Amino acid sequence: MTHNIHGQPLWTLILVVIILLCQSTWLFLDGRKRGYRYWFWSLWGLIQCPFPLLFYLIFARKVFRSKP
Repeated sequence: MTHNIHGQPLWTLILVVIILLCQSTWLFLDGRKRGYRYWFWSLWGLIQCPFPLLFYLIFARKVFRSKP
């Protein structure tokens, strides 16, 4: 017997929750370490994936900037 929530297996819901919690925790810890708006990034990371992580890397960390 498998448990379904809105037609999805229970393990998919658990996987999504784990991914969102990991993403949010990393955004919070890295944002606090670097002095960015860590509450904003972590709350946004709890409700959506992967856009908060991508936007954080592009706009806050500036990972893709050109090096002199």
